[in-house]
Amino acid sequence: MIFKDRSDAGQRLAQELLYLKDLTPVILALPRGGVPVAYEVAKELQAPLDLLFVRKIGHPKNEEFGIGAVVDDGSGRDPQYALNDHDNRITKIHPEYIQDTIKRQLQEIKRQRQTYLGNRKSIPLAGRTVILVDDGIATGGTVKAALKGLQQQGVSRTILAVPVAPPDTLDELRATGNEIVCLSSPSEFMAIGHFYNRFGQTKDSEVIKCLEEAHKFDST
Repeated sequence: MIFKDRSDAGQRLAQELLYLKDLTPVILALPRGGVPVAYEVAKELQAPLDLLFVRKIGHPKNEEFGIGAVVDDGSGRDPQYALNDHDNRITKIHPEYIQDTIKRQLQEIKRQRQTYLGNRKSIPLAGRTVILVDDGIATGGTVKAALKGLQQQGVSRTILAVPVAPPDTLDELRATGNEIVCLSSPSEFMAIGHFYNRFGQTKDSEVIKCLEEAHKFDST
């Protein structure tokens, strides 16, 4: 399955999530790429849209290769992080590098929160149904950290919704009891961007615009 762009992926994903509309879910997007996808879901379900801030912990020799991720949900609790413990390459990485990277990524989360939300408070999630949306999953490190953060907020039900992800990553996530909606799970998976015709970097201005527009169809 090839998507035109993130908006197209979000519109297709939204159709598979209509069964949750009556539960008045909260749509949580992983910025930045997950926001245009989540916007379309929120629009179709007439649901509030908010952000869950997660940053990848990259390998010291290749920052694009994620060895885990850190999440700060804005609740005031300590930030959560998750590492791909099954990857033998992590055992050779000095713990100081991981801690330094976490601090650096938390600073970026702080910048993003101020840029995108300003003084706006996060939507309380306790007792709510939450649909967590991204533009795709590769290794799953970012999503694992995000789900770990949500567990601490007393969410009643969490659905992970993505356009595309590799089968082994989905199996690993489902094994932990997570509910997942995924449109495409190709056996030959190289990178998320290969399944989009247009997959440029989402700009800060687009994130802000999506959040502003989302207020128009928030029925809660």
